[in-house]
Amino acid sequence: MKKVLSKAWVKERKREYYYRRAKEEKYRSRAAYKLLQAVEKHPFIKPGDVVVDLGAAPGGWTQASSKIVGEKGFVLGVDLKPVEPIDLPYVRTIMADITDSQTIRHIRELLPRSADAVVSDVSPNISGVWELDHARQIDLAQESLRIAVSVLRPGGNFFVKVFQGDMLHDFIRRVKRRFAFVKLIKPKASRAKSAEVYVLGMNLRRVE
Repeated sequence: MKKVLSKAWVKERKREYYYRRAKEEKYRSRAAYKLLQAVEKHPFIKPGDVVVDLGAAPGGWTQASSKIVGEKGFVLGVDLKPVEPIDLPYVRTIMADITDSQTIRHIRELLPRSADAVVSDVSPNISGVWELDHARQIDLAQESLRIAVSVLRPGGNFFVKVFQGDMLHDFIRRVKRRFAFVKLIKPKASRAKSAEVYVLGMNLRRVE
């Protein structure tokens, strides 16, 4: 019993730690640390990069990306919900639906050049029915992949949230067809019991 309580205590402390840290460092969400930890281990976003952040609200990943790329880069946040503006000249946010066929055109119009990285923390409305939530998450990941291969430069990178389940293997195969390096990542800031993991695809292949 003591061991169970100890594990629960550690998990709660971990959640509190990232929440408090986000408040102290003025990030809009604790999720910012998931991206920062992943980039620290696999530098798929670099200073001066152009980044598209899908599912940007409330803006934690957009903030984290802007910190990495600096004033010589550019970050575009995209979400169905309005994102409170980030007061930096190289950051822009728009309201758009990633499942809408016109969104790719809209994104391209706003980018200074082809993107170096597309990141996606998009999530469905959780129903509590696992099979349905998993399928919806994979659908959104596929939409994110569709946008990524359309707006990335050759050699660009892609980082997307998925839920573990039966459909994940097929999605990873799709990513491997387009990217030279593919890896599953579970950042420390992710809750241990959460089914969320992230697929990283680096070095977008040229289409012959």
